[in-house]
Parts: sequence; structure tokens; C-alpha cells
Amino acid sequence: MPQVMPRNRAVIDTLPARGARPPVTYRYAGDRFLLLEYGDMVLDLTMNFRIFGLNDALKRSGVDGLIETVPALRSMLIQYDSLRLPTRRLVDTLKQLEETIASVDDLNIPSRRIELPMAFEDRWTRADIERYVKFTRKDAPNVINGHNIEYIARYNGLRDPEEVIHYLCATEWWNACIGFWPGLPFMFPLDPRFAIVTPKYNPTRPWTPEGAVGIGGPCVAIYPVASPGGYQLFGRTIPIFDLQQRNPAFKDNPILLKAADRVQWVRVTDEALEAIREQVYAGTYRYKIVGYESLNVKSYLKFLESVKPEVAAFQRRQAEAVKQVAIP
Repeated sequence: MPQVMPRNRAVIDTLPARGARPPVTYRYAGDRFLLLEYGDMVLDLTMNFRIFGLNDALKRSGVDGLIETVPALRSMLIQYDSLRLPTRRLVDTLKQLEETIASVDDLNIPSRRIELPMAFEDRWTRADIERYVKFTRKDAPNVINGHNIEYIARYNGLRDPEEVIHYLCATEWWNACIGFWPGLPFMFPLDPRFAIVTPKYNPTRPWTPEGAVGIGGPCVAIYPVASPGGYQLFGRTIPIFDLQQRNPAFKDNPILLKAADRVQWVRVTDEALEAIREQVYAGTYRYKIVGYESLNVKSYLKFLESVKPEVAAFQRRQAEAVKQVAIP
């Protein structure tokens, strides 16, 4: 007899793709949460844009029993009170909302633009990278001249660290989601012509200073607290998390960044960054946060179409460079 495979009991329901709408999977995530997933497990910012569209529609629906939503790159975690909102009713509501969400290219996503100062190849990340070489892996191929930024350049076929810095500052970085306590942003370049990538550390680095910024795969993240980490470091910025809420930017929330924020790096020296950080904790520094604008997805998709040849050229450059670089 043919073997009957057990049904995946984590999956509550699915919705097939239709037109421009991606397939949807609804999963159990314990007895208080539901996990919704769009499409395949690939990097596609349009899936993230649609997640924000659904999140907005769900919140406006006023469904009783909804507690919290956590939008992510291509998924959303939904906390609900199952005594007031049975799982089946929640899933049916979500499926109905799919019929009301505008096509992704008709979405306008509220978004803040935030300028953050960045000291590149700074002394703080350099110190922890040097500790890594001394105590963890002396032959780490991703550490060149005491830092990771030269490795990032070689892996992407860029001339030198200065060109890496140019690429990082040439685009806004889209915060697709907040994950990992406490408030770590997962950011991707809105201009794919500057989409650098790198592999992660192997093994993981035991030390990373708070405020360090690094890249793993295509994703840039800011370390909100001192912690281990595997991203290739390229600089340090100002605090994005403060439980003591010493600066007005943290008055309403100890986490600075929100999903759908756009971050722009502004280059500063180590000395300037140190002075700014002191002002942050003294409460006198004012974070440069532009009020809510909108990301018009249709205009953005037209822009992506216009730069396809340049993106393809850079990807070929990266592919050739990777052949010449040791992988950690």
C-alpha cells in the first residue's frame, strides 16, 4: 500500500495565488498567535509592501479580539484572544481582507525618513573584531587590515572601503521589520544598484558594541545592545534603543525605529560620533526624523524597471568577485 503522509497540522488554511495576489498560508503559532505568510521564501520587497497593506486593513477592520500585529519581511504574526476571536473566524476575516487590499502597485505606505550619523571603520567595531581574531579565529578571511569593510569591498567587486561607503550612503535603507529583542531593524536598500551582499561570520563573533552596524546576506542591521553577532561590520551609529528613555526621541517608546522607516546614513568621524552619543544621553541631541511621507509603490516599481540594466551589471560584477574571495 502507498504510504499516507501525515497532514501538516501547523497549517490552518491556504489561499491560492490569483492574479497579482501571492499565495497565502495561515499557520498556528501556539494557542494565542497566528502566522500569516506570503509567497515563497525569497527576498521580494513587494511582499513586504503587501504585508503593510494587510496590516493597515486589519487594524482598520476593528475586529474584536485582535491584540497585536507584528509585520515582518513576508509574514505577519498576529496575537489574538481566542475566547473572543476564534481561530477560524480570524482566518476567514483575513481571507476576506485579501479581497479588499489594493493591488500592491497601488499602495501608498506611510514611512518616516531618518538620518543617522555613521562612523565607518570605527575604533569600537575594530576593537571587537580584533578581539575576535585574537580569541576566536586567527585565520578569519573576512578580517583584512583589522576590520570587515575591506572584505565587503572584495566580495562585491568594489575598489576599496571608500567605494563601499559610497554605496552604503547612496541609497535609503528600507526597514522591512523589527525583530530580535530589543528592536533590531532588518533593512534593505531601496536602490538595488547599491545592493551589496556578504556572507556571515563563521563562527559567530562573541562581541559586538551597541550601535554597531553590519551586513549579512543582503540585510543591514543595527545592534541595539552589546551582543554576539554574525554580520560583517562596517561602522557604528547612535543609540536606537534606550530603556532609560533619556532622549526625547525615546519618550513614547524605548525603541527608536519602526517598520517601514527609511534610514539614510550620514558619514561622521569617530570623534564627532562620540560627541553626538554623549548629547543623546544628555537629552540635548535631536534625532533627524522627517514626519510621515508615503512610499508610492507604483512609482517605486517604475524606478526599479528603469534601473534593471545597471542592477544586472552590478550583479555580474559581484558574481565574478565572489569567485576570487574566501568564504568564512
